[in-house]
Amino acid sequence: MSALLEIERVEAGYGPVQALFGVDLTVAEGEVVALMGRNGMGKTTTIRALCRLLPATAGTIRFGGTDLAALPPHRAARLGLGLVPEGRRCFAPLTVAENLVVAANPGPWDQPRVERLFPRLAERRGQSARTLSGGEQQMLAIGRALMTNPRLLILDEATEGLAPVVRQEIWAAIRALKAEGLSILLVDKSLRELSAVADRAVVLERGASVWTGPMAGLTPEMADRWLGV
Repeated sequence: MSALLEIERVEAGYGPVQALFGVDLTVAEGEVVALMGRNGMGKTTTIRALCRLLPATAGTIRFGGTDLAALPPHRAARLGLGLVPEGRRCFAPLTVAENLVVAANPGPWDQPRVERLFPRLAERRGQSARTLSGGEQQMLAIGRALMTNPRLLILDEATEGLAPVVRQEIWAAIRALKAEGLSILLVDKSLRELSAVADRAVVLERGASVWTGPMAGLTPEMADRWLGV
């Protein structure tokens, strides 16, 4: 498989506070990669640097062969980065349908297809996003990202804080997207669920990559050391 995303020795921070000290990460075409680590180890900062929401101060980020260093966020997104941010961040005053349409780019993913993936969104089509449950908002955030017809879907805390039944719906959708060959970069705390869907993992410790390999190679001892599970 050819590399779709290549992150090499990336450093970044917030003002004078450095948060990333050398992140290395690749995602191949059609691959699901879990970005793992305890809270505060740099997972969201890595995603922000990838999506150009935070400048990288060192290293390189290439997506589809394009160097993202000089691109503003909207141009990076147009290359095919579909972000589902931590906290969902739906457009609260807009309806479900409007949230989906506002993000639409030409391609195979359209509103009917998103609603087939998440039937609840069809049921809530005319409701404003602010009236949805947390799980429904997460479905909407994923659907909105899919409507951009991304080459890489990025999910930051895919199921955090959701009810168990909704979590299972989200994981089922992720498995379906993987089966269709969509490349996915995934952050979540559920090692069991990640092990069932991810091909590889990259573990961050204090803002640097400390391990990468197949999910089956992440031993309980390593998980206890780096993930606290």
